[in-house]
Amino acid sequence: MPPISSVPSGDVAGTVPGNDAGAGALAADVVPYDFRRPSKLSREHVRVLQIAYETFARRLTTLLTSGLRQVCQVSVREISQQNYEEYILNLDQQTVMVPLTIPQLGGNGILEFSLEAALAAIDHMLGGPGGEQQLRSLTDIETNLMRGLIDQMAGLLQYSMEQVVPLTFTTGNIEYNPQFVQAAAATDAVVIGEFDLAVGTVRSTLTLCLPLAPLVPRLVALRARDEDVDLRVAAVETVRRMRDRLGDVPVDVNVRFTDVTLSPTRILSLAEGDVLTLPHRVGASLDLVAGGIVFAQAIAGKSGNRLAALIVSTPQEHA
Repeated sequence: MPPISSVPSGDVAGTVPGNDAGAGALAADVVPYDFRRPSKLSREHVRVLQIAYETFARRLTTLLTSGLRQVCQVSVREISQQNYEEYILNLDQQTVMVPLTIPQLGGNGILEFSLEAALAAIDHMLGGPGGEQQLRSLTDIETNLMRGLIDQMAGLLQYSMEQVVPLTFTTGNIEYNPQFVQAAAATDAVVIGEFDLAVGTVRSTLTLCLPLAPLVPRLVALRARDEDVDLRVAAVETVRRMRDRLGDVPVDVNVRFTDVTLSPTRILSLAEGDVLTLPHRVGASLDLVAGGIVFAQAIAGKSGNRLAALIVSTPQEHA
């Protein structure tokens, strides 16, 4: 019997013989899941927020580029669910944090970006070259300049969220230490939007923290509303397509006079040359029939040398 080789516990997720590429792909897709904290942020919710955040990123890119007169770029990196303590611990010890009061959610959010990016932005506002800056707290003048920029960013965020979840953002005082900002309890679930931020040559991360519990019902309601709209649009589109298709279908149409009733004896006695008197009054309208169903009325006439019928009304017009 060949010897059995042991595998260290840390190498359990090894490759499968003959399928190395597939095993590697599988390992790359594995995401840790904590059953003690089930995720409330579904893929549908992420897609909805993605639309709003991409709008915010585009408009913020325009605002920074035009306001700082430097090439700036903002793009969405990731949207995820965390608890508030995890979010705070992952931030730098010295950063720019702006509390956001959100009355519609009955809670607070946070807009955060690096102190280095803030100092570079202020340097550009004052006509400087930007670039790397020595990290320090902002002066009173610099704080006022940054306050104006932050208020504009909050306005852009409000505009971007309007079509998804209408929210109002009121900015608080700038803080530099994440531990001093208590926007939520440590175990509260929050949704974190991460953005790649480039201010001239300075690259950093911008984050947006929103309370998850009051946000989810609004996202669910939005999804239900969108589904209703989709169903109505689909119904209208179905009717339109049906009409378009039926409009090209050939239909045999007959013009019919008032029926005449004959007895079997009279029918059997008919001979060539006999004339039947129809009970149809002169000037009375004729029935237009398709598939045995009367769908309109017409008046007999001529078009050139051919007999014709002029439609004068339909049963729907008299309904």
